[in-house]
Amino acid sequence: MMSGGVGKYTHIDNQKVSGSVPSVPDPGHVTVQFTDSNLQTFPPSESQGKISGGTRPPRDADDTFSKPVSGSEESQQGGWFRTFTVAAYKPYFDVDTTDVLERIKYSLFPFRGTFTEKTVSNPDLYGPFWICTTLIFVAASIGTFVTYIAHKLQKKEWNYDINLVTWSAGVFYGYVLLVPLVLYVILKYFSAPSGLVQLFCLYGYSLFVFIPALCLSVIPVEIFRWVIAGVAGFMSATFVALNLRAHIMSAGERWFFIVAGIFLLQLALSVVLKLYLFTVTV
Repeated sequence: MMSGGVGKYTHIDNQKVSGSVPSVPDPGHVTVQFTDSNLQTFPPSESQGKISGGTRPPRDADDTFSKPVSGSEESQQGGWFRTFTVAAYKPYFDVDTTDVLERIKYSLFPFRGTFTEKTVSNPDLYGPFWICTTLIFVAASIGTFVTYIAHKLQKKEWNYDINLVTWSAGVFYGYVLLVPLVLYVILKYFSAPSGLVQLFCLYGYSLFVFIPALCLSVIPVEIFRWVIAGVAGFMSATFVALNLRAHIMSAGERWFFIVAGIFLLQLALSVVLKLYLFTVTV
């Protein structure tokens, strides 16, 4: 109400005034609580791998390495700099024992020619690495054992040859690295590109057949050793040639010469292994 003179208001009574809005009592401090939502991000930002999350299955159509995930730390390192990081190779070791054994089985049946189709979405470097490493160990140990027995039977002095280990490492690691790399460039030139990691995977598993062949080379029969080396080389060469034939046929009329060259090169490897690993000299 108005009091104490004109134009001075001291207070307004709590009463209804025409044209006014009723006053609302102050409820005091109100606390608003939000409950956690169970909703998930869709679509998922990453697909879970067998070893660790945060990696996608490798895509190796014609890319040297899989493209990094968008928004991740890997995407900040583009180009060839990513080649020198561990994250670039981690997806190619994301396989389990079942996958490796299944691929080894395909390498022992070379006439199927379905290895490339089975591994095109997920080529690995785990199997090829350990196959080459096992070959180096088997070649060095069996070669040493055979020469030791041969020297003892003829009552001659025997000395351990460390060059057998270094030579085996150079042959197997060098072959699996250089031959697929050269073939990758050739296929690129003939407009029939293949994934580089896919070629590493194919050539790595193609060498598995030489592991049992080296074990059988302990039998001291020269003709038998030649037969073993020839059969192993033929199986390995057939495995590589048949799995690449369908892909290389897109290169045109020259596809036959490329496949024949791949086949003969693999046979040449078996001859080299026979002369330097399957042969015992006293």
